[in-house]
Amino acid sequence: MSRLSNLMNLIQNENMKIYRRVGTWVMLSLVVIAVLITAIFTNMNGSDNSTEWRTQAQNSIQQSEQTLQDSEGMPKAFRDIQERTIAINEYRLAQDLPPLASDSLWSFMDNSTGIVSLIAIFTIIIGAGIIASEFSWGTIKLLLIRPATRTKILASKFIATLIFALFSLVILYVSSFVIGGLLLGFDSIDQPYLTYSGGEVSETSMAVHYIVEYALASVNLLMMVTFAFMLSSIFRSSSLAIGLSIFLMFTGSQLTFVLSQYDWVKYILFANTDLSVYFDGSPIVESMTLGFSLVTLTIYFVIFILLSWLLFTKRDVAA
Repeated sequence: MSRLSNLMNLIQNENMKIYRRVGTWVMLSLVVIAVLITAIFTNMNGSDNSTEWRTQAQNSIQQSEQTLQDSEGMPKAFRDIQERTIAINEYRLAQDLPPLASDSLWSFMDNSTGIVSLIAIFTIIIGAGIIASEFSWGTIKLLLIRPATRTKILASKFIATLIFALFSLVILYVSSFVIGGLLLGFDSIDQPYLTYSGGEVSETSMAVHYIVEYALASVNLLMMVTFAFMLSSIFRSSSLAIGLSIFLMFTGSQLTFVLSQYDWVKYILFANTDLSVYFDGSPIVESMTLGFSLVTLTIYFVIFILLSWLLFTKRDVAA
C-alpha cells in the first residue's frame, strides 16, 4: 500500500509540474480555440445538399466504378476505398439516407477528429520535455536522492503525460459537441453512421462511432508520445525527441502507403496505428488482422518502454 501511495504522490508531483506552467494552459486553450475556429468556418462554408444528394451519389458510384476499371496495378488499399464508396452510396440510395450536411453537428465532429493531431503534438512536447528538462535544469539529482526508485520516477512521468493526453481529448470531445451543437444545431443528432466491413454496409450510432473514432485516433498519439518519451530518455534532449517524433507522425503513414505493395510493410509501426480500417474499411495489407496490429503495437510499445527504462535506470547522472 505504501508503494502505491508513493507512486501516487510522484504522479501528483508531476501533474503539479505540468499544470502550473503557463504553456500547458496555453496548449489546452489552443485546443478549444481550434474547435471554435473550425466550427465557425464549417458554419460559414456549409451548404444544403438535400435536393442534390441522389445525383451526387450516382455520379460518385460511376466515378468509382470507372476508377476501379483503370486501377490495375494500384495498391489494394486504393481499390478498397473505391469499393467502399460504391457500396455506401448504393446503400444510401436504396434506404433513402442522405449524407450528413457539411454544416451538421456530426460532420463537424468528424472534422474535429483532425485536432487530435494537435493534441498529439502538445503531448509529445510534454512527454519529451518531462525527462530531458530534469537533466537540463539539474533537478534530476533532487529526484534521485528521494527514497523512490528510478522505475517509479519514470513511471510517474509517463503516467502524468498520459493523463495530460486524456484530459486534452476529453476537452476536445466535449468542446466539439457543445460548440458544434450551439453553432450548427442538434438537428442531425439521431442520424445513423454507415460502416463498411467485409463487403457489407451496416448502420451504427453516430455518438458511439465518434467516441470510437476519437479513441482510435489516439492510438497514433499514444505510440508517438511513447516514442518521444524513449528518445528523451536516451538522448536527454527534448528538441531531438520532439522534432523526430513530430516528423515521423506526419510522414510515417504516407511512406507506409507508398510501400503498401510489399507484404513486409505490415511490420512497420505506422501500418498498424490506424485501427479504424478494421471497423470501416480494409487494412493496407490484405493479410493483416486486428489481432495482428494489436500484437505489433504491443511489441513496439514494450520496446519503447523497455529502452526508456533501461537508459533511465542504468545510466549514471553526472555530478
